[in-house]
Amino acid sequence: MLVWERPEPPRRPAPVPLSRELIVRTAIGLADADGLDAVSLRGVAGALGVGPMRLYGYLATKQELLDLMVDAAYADVRPAGDGWREVLRSLAEAVRQAVHRHEWLADLLGGRPQLGPNTLAAGEAVLAAMGEVDLATVVPAVAAVNAYVVGAVRREITERRAERTSGLDQAQWQAGYGPYLRRTFATGRFPALSALVHDGPHPTADDTFRAGLDFLLDGIAARVARDG
Repeated sequence: MLVWERPEPPRRPAPVPLSRELIVRTAIGLADADGLDAVSLRGVAGALGVGPMRLYGYLATKQELLDLMVDAAYADVRPAGDGWREVLRSLAEAVRQAVHRHEWLADLLGGRPQLGPNTLAAGEAVLAAMGEVDLATVVPAVAAVNAYVVGAVRREITERRAERTSGLDQAQWQAGYGPYLRRTFATGRFPALSALVHDGPHPTADDTFRAGLDFLLDGIAARVARDG
């Protein structure tokens, strides 16, 4: 029986009362502070002040714990809006915000489908909003939006981690590479890149995410209109 359906052990008097919710909340706290490497059943048990064996009444494996953590992070992902486009945009923005609150979430998205109650609720809201669209379009459209969001947020989190590791923010990094690029572009070998750096826009991370999402949603809208 999957963890979503398996009942918790009966409550019993103990110095430290346990529940799946408390275990998951503690694991999320460890991951928020120190990343997924800090999350193990032994580590969570230590943070709770109990022996690791007590956790096995609530969880069978670490993977179950990770699945529960993802689903808990999805508690605030509630796609809403007037029409499928707004709902898909709402989904994308909400997942991005969840990842920025819980950096470790970027490492757990994009694998096998998450089937917890919160992730199922998010999927239901999206599919309900696309109810008038043919399923042959719905399936790849939703998959495309999910793939875009996963790729975009992973890039953002990778950049954030790189800043922490190097100790350089984006402006400092650009300043360090500026002289090299000026010398390289002066050779005339990369005119298109040179024009982009000198004359192109320099959008924020928010602008970049929303512009890319707009391109994707425009394409889906064109497909829906064509097939409708």
